[in-house]
Amino acid sequence: MNRIVVASTRENAGKTSFIVGLTKALRREVGYMKPFGDRLLYRKKRLWDYDSALMANIFGLREDPENITIAFEHSKIKYMYDEEGTKDKLLEMAASTGDGKELLIVEGGKDLTYGISVFLDAVSVARYLEGELLLVLSGSDETIVDDITFVRKCVDMKGVSLKGVVVTKVRDPREFTDLYLDSITELDVPVLGIIPYEKELTYLSVGYLSEFLFAKVLAGENGLTNIARHIFVGALSADAAMRNPLWKEEDKLIITGGDRTDMILAALESDTAGIILTNNVLPPSATVSKAATRNIPLLLVSSDTYQTAKQIDDLEPLLTREDVRKIDLLETLVKDHVKLGEIC
Repeated sequence: MNRIVVASTRENAGKTSFIVGLTKALRREVGYMKPFGDRLLYRKKRLWDYDSALMANIFGLREDPENITIAFEHSKIKYMYDEEGTKDKLLEMAASTGDGKELLIVEGGKDLTYGISVFLDAVSVARYLEGELLLVLSGSDETIVDDITFVRKCVDMKGVSLKGVVVTKVRDPREFTDLYLDSITELDVPVLGIIPYEKELTYLSVGYLSEFLFAKVLAGENGLTNIARHIFVGALSADAAMRNPLWKEEDKLIITGGDRTDMILAALESDTAGIILTNNVLPPSATVSKAATRNIPLLLVSSDTYQTAKQIDDLEPLLTREDVRKIDLLETLVKDHVKLGEIC
């Protein structure tokens, strides 16, 4: 059984999305584990790692999410395991999660150094499991080349095989290839894929926003799968808002006060993915009924309009199991832009 440790040099490089696309594209029996959880998810009085729960749900893994992660906190791991104990635990988990599978994918932490003080950084994990290290990189073109150079020249890779790198979210793949590919290959680092940037992957569903904002769904539950492609803050009068070019965009999300009946009714008559009502103010019942009829979600939150817009602006667009279109897109991107034969 092959073991691949997927890691990144920086946060939010797209490891989990790449793993989802890779697993779908390979169409093989694949096991998964993430030894050091870095995205806490509290469900049913238990702590899970978000990425582990996502993989378990999408691919129907037999393991519970909590059983494919050792721990979330440095202090707990340091108290429970020394280096030899950590290695033994990793080998035990790998044997269990990889049983009967053709490939075991092990996801590293948020960056290449995360967990190094407790022997759970990606390089150490690859060494203990005798797996190959695959780096997923993103950022500006220059920082990507800097990161690869740093790994090759400054990171102790003794006992670790670097399978190669996959570069994600590239704005101009042809330009990146022309300007930087030779520099990378001169470092004896195989480039296994250059995946272009896809705006579609940055959009959020109304349901995801509802969970993140702890919103109360007043109406339009069946529309929670709607994708919000544009954000419109309804601080203007309805007449002024409707003259704004953004108002004519499809799949827009409206953020406005619950007392702004004029804005809410205007939004219900246009192409709207969902409406977030701020300040915990309920609109008239007739307005709620109209939203239900049109199947446009009304989400009620306690924060004000500015705070709500700021929260959404700062939100990381994490993948969810309901994002079927995104998952299919990730599979297509990996098939089209990654050398699958050289990975597995």
